[in-house]
Amino acid sequence: MTTDASKLAGFSADKQRVALHSMLAAAAMTLLKLAAGLLSGSLGVLSDAAHSGLDLIGATLTFFSVRVSDKPADEDHTYGHGKVENLSSFGEVLLMAVSSAWIIWEAIERILHNTTELRNSVWPVAVVLTSIGVDYWRSRQLRAVAEKTGSTALATDAFHFASDIWSSVAVLAGLLACWIGTHYGINWLRYADPLAAVVVSLMILRLTLRLGHEAVGVLMDEIPAETRRQIINVVEQVPGVLSVEQARVRQAGANYFVDLTLALPRRYTFEHTGELVRAATEAVHRALPEADVVIHTVPRQARAESIFDRVRAVAARNNVSVHELSVQTHQGRLRVEQHLELDETLPLKVAHDFVCSVEAEILREVPEIDAVLTHIESEPATIEPPAERIEEDRRIEQALHAAAALQTEIVDVHEIIVGRSGEHIHLSCHCTLPDELTMHRVHEVITALEDRFKLDCPEVYRVTIHPEPATDNLR
Repeated sequence: MTTDASKLAGFSADKQRVALHSMLAAAAMTLLKLAAGLLSGSLGVLSDAAHSGLDLIGATLTFFSVRVSDKPADEDHTYGHGKVENLSSFGEVLLMAVSSAWIIWEAIERILHNTTELRNSVWPVAVVLTSIGVDYWRSRQLRAVAEKTGSTALATDAFHFASDIWSSVAVLAGLLACWIGTHYGINWLRYADPLAAVVVSLMILRLTLRLGHEAVGVLMDEIPAETRRQIINVVEQVPGVLSVEQARVRQAGANYFVDLTLALPRRYTFEHTGELVRAATEAVHRALPEADVVIHTVPRQARAESIFDRVRAVAARNNVSVHELSVQTHQGRLRVEQHLELDETLPLKVAHDFVCSVEAEILREVPEIDAVLTHIESEPATIEPPAERIEEDRRIEQALHAAAALQTEIVDVHEIIVGRSGEHIHLSCHCTLPDELTMHRVHEVITALEDRFKLDCPEVYRVTIHPEPATDNLR
């Protein structure tokens, strides 16, 4: 966490530094172009000065916006302050549009009435050439920091200043054409300067439309459809995810927020669901690094669900534990037998009504089943204190060892625990079996062991046997 905080602090310092340098450079170029335009009377240079003035305003807005956007989220701005960068871009767009309209109007006036005489001077050329060099330097610096930090405001300024180079080239061409026209007596070339101003203004307007669309799009939470599709594709490839039912993405400054609703098999446990959510979050980060991801999950029936899965899903939905579940064929129809554990303090009527509702739900959920038979077991509501080890416990253990010795496939039984709950005796143990036994055969061996043991110890109410492979119990 400390490393991440230091990284973010470094990004913030870089953004503010390059924004400050850009603002100072824009201020210097605006003053130089304004002076050169007034001295020469060139509308092209004056239009470029106006453009630089907008650059100055935009750079100032960017400088203050990056300072505000890096503030952490608070109670009033739970998604952070990143969108202030987009508001800054939108304000700059409005200024650019007004300036372009004024320059085009003034250029048309000069073309129609030829009201201003252009004064030839080397200073406008020198200023425009200097501007091209400064804009090239600014655009490279801004683009480098924007790519490193993901700042939309700096990226917009970088693109803006790169386009200024071409507008300055248009102004320079207009100046040279006017000089040539004056020197060689080509009268129609006197329109080159106002035409260059029109070209510059049209370039500004074109950029304005693009920046305006981007700024409004982000403020309206517009995201490229390809970005959303990419997120959905990478998440749907996570094993276990059935589908992405909803995907919402929004951007605030350099930060992305992703909100997903995933359909998962309803048989999954909370732990398994948690692992899938982590895997899906990592998948999103591969598409959008550093994105803030929130994932909701909904249980859904998988296509490959068996009858057993659907019955267990009903039990899980009713928050009860089911075991010893079996599906049998009786006279061409399917019949389910199951054991449900209910709170031992429940009255019989309440327990019976609850089980009937569960059985009815199973019949609706699994129409292939014709009948359900449920054995109700009591789930202890209290934790019993451990019973002292007595001679009877030793006899029970010996009986278990004797029963296990009669089955050649059983390697050993260990971790035998004899406990008591009220008047009932419970036994649990671990049973070591060969690695290659199938689960079907394991069940048969354990069932046979339990049956033989209960012949000698019928007083034991419940036996729980945990099978283990032999390789896990090497001593």
